[in-house]
Amino acid sequence: MLIFRAIAHLLSKRKIMQTKLSLWLAIALMMFPQIVETLYSPALTSIADGFSVSPKQAAQTLSLYFFAFALGVVVWGRLCDVIGRRPTIIAGLMLYALASLLALLTQQFWLLLVARMLSAFGAAVGSVGTQTIMRDTYRGEELAHVFSIMGIALAISPAIGMLSGSILNYLAGYRAVFAGLTTLAVILTCWSIVRLPETRPINVTKVTVFSTAIMLFKDISIWRNAFLIAFFNICLFSYYQLAPFIFKQLGLPQELFGYTGLLLALGVGLGSRLNQYLLKQQWGSTQLVSLAALISLLSGVGVYLLENNGFFILPMLGIVIAYGLAIPNILASALANYSDRLGTAGALLGMFYYLLLGLGLALSGWSQALGSVLICCGIATVVLSLLHTDQKKKSP
Repeated sequence: MLIFRAIAHLLSKRKIMQTKLSLWLAIALMMFPQIVETLYSPALTSIADGFSVSPKQAAQTLSLYFFAFALGVVVWGRLCDVIGRRPTIIAGLMLYALASLLALLTQQFWLLLVARMLSAFGAAVGSVGTQTIMRDTYRGEELAHVFSIMGIALAISPAIGMLSGSILNYLAGYRAVFAGLTTLAVILTCWSIVRLPETRPINVTKVTVFSTAIMLFKDISIWRNAFLIAFFNICLFSYYQLAPFIFKQLGLPQELFGYTGLLLALGVGLGSRLNQYLLKQQWGSTQLVSLAALISLLSGVGVYLLENNGFFILPMLGIVIAYGLAIPNILASALANYSDRLGTAGALLGMFYYLLLGLGLALSGWSQALGSVLICCGIATVVLSLLHTDQKKKSP
């Protein structure tokens, strides 16, 4: 904690005379966790070959990543409230750069796992830190609108990550991928040092992690939202985890896997645009999440039926449409009752759903069965959305 306070003191010497996070920097920070993870996915087969490990072992680097990401969300979220948003985000980006450099240099698989977990811990700051700044600045429908716009920007991040990762992996294997990750983190760190504002309120309510955790544990809506976010993310990231090996089994070139990012980006963009349109038509967030759950389940069935040929990518479009439709609505309303402790509450919520995501991806990597994973998650999201709808009807 003393180290982080020292970093905060040094970084606070540069005054950033802004009250809002600039749009482009906000987009870059929000896209960062998704880009760096999807950029890594095309290297999974190269890592399996380079370190002489099985596909199941290589796939577990992704599940371990999210376990560490969950811990990072808690630590960085808490630090956002304690030392401020700006120094916290910069420290996390610095850690990611150093961890990616370690992954680039190591020749031991166990040390690669350590480096990946450290990089995940650092990358978590891009999610919780940026969301905290956005919640500092916006409220209610305006916040939902901003998240929706951000969703459209995020739609291109899988395409950027997967295409970049495929190109780098094709040119020089997994080492080129880690070199690219290191470079990206350094660039974003420098940009944040120059342009990132501090938005922490002057009068911050002094709350403990324990008291906030107790509040969240007792809030059934928090658990429901955490499971919904986790299941929608498992649907998306299980593709990044398992598809490279499916492409290899089908004899398809790995470069083609990178190009599927364009289709997935289109799907997330369509979902976000559909979200904006339906919000204007007075659809409620509960209805939108229910629609997304149904789309996800039907698409999962499609992937299951087509999994033995290359056409399984087509129903994956429905999976990412559902993701783009659901996630902005869940995130925008999840912490409406915790405005006095947004950093800590957001961190704990993130920990909940990233732990669930890590567990889900561990099971997904063990099963090596994409279609079955998507169907199970689709059923779960439908049940959770129906329970939410039923509770809304019963509430006075």
